[in-house]
Amino acid sequence: MCYHVNQFSLDFDEDFKVTVPEYYVKDSADRHHLNGFAHPMLWVIASDKPGELQQMEWGLIPFWVKNAGQAADIANKTLNAKSETVFELPSFRAAIKQRRCIIPVTGFYEWRHFKSNTYPYFIYPENSKVYLLAGIWEEWTDKETGEIRNTCSIITTAANGLMEQIHNTKKRMPLILDSANAREWLNSGLVKEEIKTLMNPLEASKMKAHTISRLVTSRTENSNVAEVAAQEVYEELPQLLS
Repeated sequence: MCYHVNQFSLDFDEDFKVTVPEYYVKDSADRHHLNGFAHPMLWVIASDKPGELQQMEWGLIPFWVKNAGQAADIANKTLNAKSETVFELPSFRAAIKQRRCIIPVTGFYEWRHFKSNTYPYFIYPENSKVYLLAGIWEEWTDKETGEIRNTCSIITTAANGLMEQIHNTKKRMPLILDSANAREWLNSGLVKEEIKTLMNPLEASKMKAHTISRLVTSRTENSNVAEVAAQEVYEELPQLLS
């Protein structure tokens, strides 16, 4: 799955440029580790404004949710949406057809199980500046307060050869798109079969990964710092196969 991302200092490739808001520079400086279960505001490029960077809350709230209590509960269950079931589940099936988005990240974090321990990894692009994660979004209105909340979920898919070794229990990974497919993902005119053709795991050769310290899971230290993505070697851990 994908519950932890890095959106620090996003820098887009020349073939995928977007307009950024005035407050982007100040806000982007504190995004080394964003934990989905804290429901942070993520930078996204959404189908309603495909040329702009905007913010949405991580944890999709379907339009049909009745109240804030139900919204809080469901948002913890919708950080990710599986590509295999996204067209069927009530929480996602409207959004996948009409409201898709891209979540740009500098990288993301995942855990590998070895013997009785887990080891955190930072996974990042091999040849591009950012990963363009496929997502979906919704607009939900709190009928009691009138507040409008835009929320999103990251699409996941079956793991490729590299991610099968890192996320070696559930063997999942975020759906990562190249620039051309990312633009197509934002096309609101696509039909179901066209959307499905975009849901393929990124080639392992386009990914790099290294182990990091367990700061990323610390409950006492601030993990939203640059050091969280720094490499740390564990001698007992076998190297990943290429």
